[in-house]
Amino acid sequence: MKSFFTFLFFVALLQQSYSQYYLRGQVFSDKGKTLSGVKIYLKSKGPIDFTTGDDGSFGIPTPKLVDTITLMLDGYETYHNPIPSKDFQKLTLKMRQGTTMEIQNRLVSFTKNLGISKDVIVHTDMGESYNNLIENAFVSANQNPETGFALNIDRASYSHVRRFIYNKFNVPTEAVRIEQMLNYFSLQPRAFFQQKPSSRFISNAVLTNCPWSNNNQLLFVSLHAPKLNLDSVPPSNLVFLIDISGSMDQANRLPLLQAAFRLLVNNLREQDKISIVTYGGGVQVALNPTSGAEKKKIMDVIDGLSANGDTPGSGAIRTAYFLAKTNFSKEFNNRVILATDGDFNVGQSSDEELENMIVSQRQTGISLTCLGVGMGNFKDSKLETLSKQGNGNYAYIDNVNEAEKVLVTEFTKTLYNVAEDAYVNIIFNPAYISKYRLIGFDNPRDVIADTSNKIQGGEVGSGHSMMAMFEIVPTNNVVQDIQNQSFATLNLRYKLPKTREQIKQSFAIPYTPKNLMLVDSVYRFATSIAMFGSILRGSNYINGFGFESVWQMAQTAVNPNNVSQKEFLDIVDKADTIYNPKKKKKR
Repeated sequence: MKSFFTFLFFVALLQQSYSQYYLRGQVFSDKGKTLSGVKIYLKSKGPIDFTTGDDGSFGIPTPKLVDTITLMLDGYETYHNPIPSKDFQKLTLKMRQGTTMEIQNRLVSFTKNLGISKDVIVHTDMGESYNNLIENAFVSANQNPETGFALNIDRASYSHVRRFIYNKFNVPTEAVRIEQMLNYFSLQPRAFFQQKPSSRFISNAVLTNCPWSNNNQLLFVSLHAPKLNLDSVPPSNLVFLIDISGSMDQANRLPLLQAAFRLLVNNLREQDKISIVTYGGGVQVALNPTSGAEKKKIMDVIDGLSANGDTPGSGAIRTAYFLAKTNFSKEFNNRVILATDGDFNVGQSSDEELENMIVSQRQTGISLTCLGVGMGNFKDSKLETLSKQGNGNYAYIDNVNEAEKVLVTEFTKTLYNVAEDAYVNIIFNPAYISKYRLIGFDNPRDVIADTSNKIQGGEVGSGHSMMAMFEIVPTNNVVQDIQNQSFATLNLRYKLPKTREQIKQSFAIPYTPKNLMLVDSVYRFATSIAMFGSILRGSNYINGFGFESVWQMAQTAVNPNNVSQKEFLDIVDKADTIYNPKKKKKR
């Protein structure tokens, strides 16, 4: 009998040791948002990891009544605690302080604007959404002598303007971002060609008269980024993240993207690695990491894509980053290329939720390039948000020629950064400058309303040239005896992509005013772009100038060998017809 009870005792112990509990719960941020993609480790499971779903939930069998759980997510503090298995758990991850600052630093430029409301996103009649921008106003140099703006190579705005004009629509005001329109042309004054190639930025400043205000002047600040030698371009670890949802089933969406990626694949090298993730009705890994030498294999996957289903964008982004991490190397150009019309309708879909997720991923050293396509229901605001928070850039592709420009002609500018977190500070001397106005670099309303925000530096691609413009009002002290003396100082700060070394360059801006019609033609062309953008935005600062004035200014500067510049004349002409249909041309 004693042996029988001993047997029952051991059976009970054995049953207890093999008892299964089900640990269920949900993970939230300290702001109350659900967190997906959180890595979960249980002490009872050893090194095996699990992840939370789209709504932050999880369910894991465990043999223990109380198990120790570890939660890990980039940008958040690690959570490590014993928890009971029988109760539903609501667990909170605290965001690291550095991550909080990264999310806050979203200003495009540092300016002073008053009377700001909380109106954030503008929706057009076509269902498209854009960030609601506040045009920069004149600022007193005596009260605020220092201003600043972020550098980047984003150029989506010009493509948006072009497709609206060519489709005979008025351009939505918020789709017009003048700094991106200038970026599109990568304007290079002759002064850049006269200097030797450098591992640092080259700067040039020109001061001219202002065509729309006789008492004011225009200051052009040009910067030229270092250029990578083609034989030293590092290998790429690229993940194509392609939207194949039902909304992409139009000629100017998925088929256009397929044509764009074919062009990119033709430029790949053997040392480049390509992966493809698709999302539409679900998330699929269409191609695991593959050498760029296997072009037919990659092309076959691209050609076989078809559009169908809903848009689980957030889950697809996590999958793409996971693939990028599996092939990650510090010596590589690690990048996810998201191609979509921007309409995420399953999972995390708000700009804030997507932004938080991207920020948590970018700390891994993987950049994000966004390529937008389509017309109608296009979500520009989301793609702009994702690219900025993903250490990357944003372009809009409206035709095959634009695809070739972005992914072939300007391949290294688009995909290879030479500077990160790049921004400029300019300090004006109030003895000579009364007021100034930064043209373009306008901030979203919600960002200005948050007084804790700072400038978020941008990413600059290899060999890119960029230009910023100021309208300035000189003081009465600007007389002949300060000719060639400095009236402003430009400070450029950025980080090197691999080492994260902080670089600072300073340039003095001399007071040497010149006639706009006598300087390098790129400055007149830049002036015509700024005028065109200002008219489309309905700006009050250009004193009634119209499209005819823009055309006349541009035609004095257009390079006849530059297809994009010649196209600009045609776009201005067509815009004049759309906005002034009853006007008779006298040109």
